[in-house]
Amino acid sequence: MRGTMELEQELLLQEARENVEAAQSYRRELSHRLQGLREAQRQIKDSATQTRDVLKQHFNDLKGTLGKLLCERLVTLLQEVDTIEQETIKPLDDCQKLIEHGVNTAEDLVREGEIAILGGIEEQNEKLWSFTKKASHIQLDSLPEVPLLVDVPCLSAQLDDSILNIVKDHIFKHGTVASRPPVQIEELIEKPGGIIVRWCKVDDDFTAQDYRLQFRKCSSNHFEDVYIGSETEFIVLHIDPNVDYQFRVCARGDGRQEWSPWSVPQIGHSTLVPHEWTTGFEGYSLSSRRNIALRNDSESSDVLYSSAPTYICGQTLTFRVETVGQPDRRDSIGVCAEKQNGYDSLQRDQAVCISTNGAVFVNGKEMTNQLPAVTSGSTVTFDIEAVTLGTTNNNEGGNFKLRVTISSNNREVVFDWLLDQSCGSLYFGCSFFYPGWKVLVF
Repeated sequence: MRGTMELEQELLLQEARENVEAAQSYRRELSHRLQGLREAQRQIKDSATQTRDVLKQHFNDLKGTLGKLLCERLVTLLQEVDTIEQETIKPLDDCQKLIEHGVNTAEDLVREGEIAILGGIEEQNEKLWSFTKKASHIQLDSLPEVPLLVDVPCLSAQLDDSILNIVKDHIFKHGTVASRPPVQIEELIEKPGGIIVRWCKVDDDFTAQDYRLQFRKCSSNHFEDVYIGSETEFIVLHIDPNVDYQFRVCARGDGRQEWSPWSVPQIGHSTLVPHEWTTGFEGYSLSSRRNIALRNDSESSDVLYSSAPTYICGQTLTFRVETVGQPDRRDSIGVCAEKQNGYDSLQRDQAVCISTNGAVFVNGKEMTNQLPAVTSGSTVTFDIEAVTLGTTNNNEGGNFKLRVTISSNNREVVFDWLLDQSCGSLYFGCSFFYPGWKVLVF
């Protein structure tokens, strides 16, 4: 009887423990969802506050600009009135002075003539003679031309009140408020020294012509442009490892000049060590971050290797050819199990590579399948996964097998690469026999 009770008690305790664990898990999930809900509420409130501030600032700026433009237009029109008035009133003023002078002269002549007529006989002859002589010098029949009122300017202002309706229509249509941006960041994928950002449209009614991607360190206040174009994916390089960055994207509608609202910023970082070429190599010049190698004019033709075996199986290693030089059949881009100095190409044992003419080499042997020739802008990717571990029964001498996929220009080859020992991480390298080749690795 006691055994049955103890068993029941144990079952009850076990059930109670399970219920407690379930309740704890339920509480954690509710807390997580509550946190997400609070973040959503905060986003709505913060974005609404920011949108109000943007609208107020924009319309205040618009009001100030419109007022300034109206004042400038008024000044221009008043200056036109002043110019017309000054140019047309001057001839009339000159004519007025001429007439006033003629009136004064005529009044003087009238007084002198009246005196001559009323004078004595002896004086009269002399005064009449002098008066007649003076009168003959004055052209009493010459009168200045006075323009008719219809021939002189009559200033007026033509003001069309329809501008108010035009402006009103534009103002009523100016600006929109969107509940969500038309594009959003879909995925952030970490890469060595970079992050792949993918975005997508979330508004089916919006037709995008271009996208604009920006990023910044979370500790910075300033976003900077890293991409403008029609693609929906871009790798942002120059990413410091274990540092949080914010990314945002917007779009420009078909036929429009203005950009859409920004997407909700997403935070991403990369924990992967950046790929770097070995420094101090005579035949190559490197960028400041040592992820770009340029074949220079040096006669050295050895293989340029990575500074460390930073390629981890299971990841994607990408080479992007920025510029090209003269090709050579010994050129190579690829990976290897270890550095081996003294070789002028990766077309050797313990390495897989592609030549600039598209030929693929595995452990020094050229494969039947071939990829397109490498050109400026070509991207070559290596995806390598471990297939088997331990000893394998084959006649090729390898006891560690890796499955390698090399892709270039929308074509790929897949093959098994046999090594003598296990390699979880690999070196990468390149070799070019002529200058001008520039390769970015990420």
